[in-house]
Amino acid sequence: MEAAVSQSCADLAEAGREFYRRGWVLGTSGNFSKLLARDPMRIGITASGLEKGQLDETSFLELDEQAEIVHGSGKPSAETEIHLTIYRALRNVGSVLHTHSVWGTILSDVFSDRGAIEIEGYEMLKGLSGIQSHEHRLWVEIFDNTQDIPDLARRVSQRVMSERDPLKHAYLIRRHGLYTWGKDLSEARRHVEILEFLFEVVARRLQLRGQIL
Repeated sequence: MEAAVSQSCADLAEAGREFYRRGWVLGTSGNFSKLLARDPMRIGITASGLEKGQLDETSFLELDEQAEIVHGSGKPSAETEIHLTIYRALRNVGSVLHTHSVWGTILSDVFSDRGAIEIEGYEMLKGLSGIQSHEHRLWVEIFDNTQDIPDLARRVSQRVMSERDPLKHAYLIRRHGLYTWGKDLSEARRHVEILEFLFEVVARRLQLRGQIL
C-alpha cells in the first residue's frame, strides 16, 4: 500500500476510534470512506464487520468505481454503493462518514412521518460548510431503511443531484443512522460532530417538553 493511501486509512481509523469513544458507532456499526483518487476513482473504505473501536490502517479496503477490491483483504461494507454514489454525484466531496448514534436513530424514527428534521436558530449550525448564520434552517431528510442498497443509492443520487432542491450536508436513514460528507476528512468529521450535537439538542428539548420519553 502506498504511503499516502496508508496515511489516509490511518486517519480514517483514528476518526472511527474517536466516534466509537463518543458512542456514535458502537460495535460493528457505521462505515467510513475517503476519496483516494478521482480519475480513475479509488476510495478507501472500512471492511465489513469490524469493531469500530479497534480500527487501524489495515481495517480498510481500496476499491475502484465498481466496488472491486484493488488492495486489502476482507469484504467491502454492504453500503459501499452509497458512498460511491455520493462521490460520483458530488465532485467536491473527499470523505463520506456514516454513524449510528442514539439520538440520530431516535430522531430518524420520531420525525419519519414528516420526512425530515428541521433545525434552525442554533449557533452550531455555522459549523456546517457554507452556513454563515444561526438563522439558517437545516433540512435533514429521512429515507426509509431498506436492505435494497442499490435502490437506496439510486434515491440518494436523485436527491443530491436535484436541480431544484438538492440534499446538502447530510441525510438520515430511519432507525439506522446518519450519512454526512465533506470536501475532506477534516470537514466531514466536523459535520458529524455538529450534526450529532444538534440531534442531541433537539431530542433533549423534546424530552423536556414531554414530547418524547
